[in-house]
Amino acid sequence: MSRGARFPLRRIPIRWRITLWYTILMTVLVVAVLFLLFRLSSNQMISEARLRLQDTVERSFYEIEYEDGVLTFDDDINHLGSGISLSVYDSQGNLVYGRIPANFNGAPLLIMDEIQQVETDAGVWYVYDTCRTIPGYGNLWVRGVVSQAEADAGLHAVVRLALILLPFFVLLVALGGYSITRRTLGPLQDVTDTAQRISQGSDLTQRIRMGPGEDEVHRLAHTFDRMMDKLQSAFESEKQFTSDVSHELRTPVSVILSQCEFALSEDAEEAERRSALQVVAAQARKMSTLIAQLLTLARTDSGRQSLHMETLNLSELAEIICEEQADAAAARNIALHAEIAPNVLLRADETMMMRLFMNLVQNAISYGREGGNIWVTLRDAEGAVEGCVRDDGIGIAAEHLPKIWNRFYQVDPSRTASRSGAGLGLPMVRWIVEAHGGTISVDSAPGKGSAFAFTFPK
Repeated sequence: MSRGARFPLRRIPIRWRITLWYTILMTVLVVAVLFLLFRLSSNQMISEARLRLQDTVERSFYEIEYEDGVLTFDDDINHLGSGISLSVYDSQGNLVYGRIPANFNGAPLLIMDEIQQVETDAGVWYVYDTCRTIPGYGNLWVRGVVSQAEADAGLHAVVRLALILLPFFVLLVALGGYSITRRTLGPLQDVTDTAQRISQGSDLTQRIRMGPGEDEVHRLAHTFDRMMDKLQSAFESEKQFTSDVSHELRTPVSVILSQCEFALSEDAEEAERRSALQVVAAQARKMSTLIAQLLTLARTDSGRQSLHMETLNLSELAEIICEEQADAAAARNIALHAEIAPNVLLRADETMMMRLFMNLVQNAISYGREGGNIWVTLRDAEGAVEGCVRDDGIGIAAEHLPKIWNRFYQVDPSRTASRSGAGLGLPMVRWIVEAHGGTISVDSAPGKGSAFAFTFPK
């Protein structure tokens, strides 16, 4: 037997399964409640019928009088109880007045104050007999007879009404349950349709975009949309990353190939070959630096870049970096000012801190103006270490500030073409600061320079 044949319910949509289960459950519950009510109502009606029979027989004596040797019966005696037949007997059991139902032929004996249940071919009957003394006449018996069918007439009407209304009620329950489950589970179909459109067309911009709501289905739809936002962002970042890496590697590879071809040519002189090899070496070092940065960023993304924490004299480290970069700044006629407080201690990774200061200072040199200034400040604040690298160079427009932390992002490639760097320094700086529990911010304006301020908790 196939798996589908063993589990046919799995082929039925969830909304139909829920509706079917809900309808069956409600139907069983309603039938059980109605059955219980009918039983209670039946007992109650029978009890009321017996009491009404007894009360009617008792009240009938008020309609009987004996005057001048004659028994007289008021006409109201025939209307005391609806459906109840009354008959009057003397002390010898002879019928004096009244009527006996045509189909009733049981209970020949008169039994005092006892309700009898008599079964005949015509059905079940309730019989009540009682005797009273009529002044001047003597004892007189009154019998009341009522059919059980007459007593159950009201219950039968209720049963017939219930049998008529029950199918409509079940249909209403089914339609209501289906409507509720359809509205509730409708977004699941939207999720499926959206996922199918994405898988078939590779369009990551597709969203469910369900309205506001706090139930489970709304949360699922909103979570799906947020997941797709992250996937789209990651996919676009990966595409951009691949494109940027290809672009950054294409130039040095082209230079290396061209220089190698020139150096291998028979017309090249020894000095020209050496010059070509120096160009190849410079481009190879540039590629090596780029690959190292990419490897570090890849490790940070996967959480595999470990930090070797130790207590550092950050002041000495910053001064060393400033001294190393002083010649590069002087080459562009930029004055490098170190305003570093002594003995600023911080528990951190020494290599990462060196990269932090190196990247920020090199960035300030690259985008500073000739004849300008760079200020490197570091101080020990209360409970924190605060530092800043500021220049008075070309600056950054406000619309570009949120994007400078993106990998390979360059504000204006045309103006930075002559400058080294591939747009990986600032993303690396941001990761280093955040990995040490700190924060970094930038304040910049075109033509006024930029200031990168960072803070580390102690």
